[in-house]
Amino acid sequence: MPDYSMLKQMKGAIFDLDGVIVDTAKYHYLAWRSLASELGFDFTEADNERLKGVSRMRSLDILLEIGRLEFTDAEKLAMADKKNRLYVEYISRLDEAELLPGVRSYLNRLHDSGIGIALGSASKNALFILDKLNIAGLFDAVVDGNKVSRAKPDPEVFLIASQELGLQPGECVVFEDAEAGVAAGKAAGMRVIGIGRPEVLGEADIVISGLHEL
Repeated sequence: MPDYSMLKQMKGAIFDLDGVIVDTAKYHYLAWRSLASELGFDFTEADNERLKGVSRMRSLDILLEIGRLEFTDAEKLAMADKKNRLYVEYISRLDEAELLPGVRSYLNRLHDSGIGIALGSASKNALFILDKLNIAGLFDAVVDGNKVSRAKPDPEVFLIASQELGLQPGECVVFEDAEAGVAAGKAAGMRVIGIGRPEVLGEADIVISGLHEL
């Protein structure tokens, strides 16, 4: 039986976005696949696993490694911008129905209990997505790709989130679905609840299938 005592002690909850709050990974994949197709090669769902929890520019580097292509920094910036425009087109159709099971009820419970709620995500579209899902008002702090310079597994995003909540790292619990995110939470000195498969997220303190379990 998992030990949930850390949840009774936490003062702040820090959530990743993709795979924890909403599944926008499929839209990232469609946008990257479209870009790869234009460049003349296939980008598979298996390839896409390497991009989870990774920044946009690093994701592009991995994509180009797969295609065995090289471009200038200026060309890569233009490609990343094009991918983001495609992605924003997809997510502009998001609504509350795409919240993952249990998300709204769990966030409401934390909010009513006076626990600080923060987002810690590499996405530069995080606020836009939270607005589309109609849950932006439940977050006390949003730390996204516009506020950080180092990607997970660097703990920067979670350390800034705890600061914005006015809490010490040890008072916060991270909710993550990616291996790099679990490593970042641990490096920040926080407890981590993994959301997904135990064989992937084995370094987390507890692994569950989704917030509905809480």
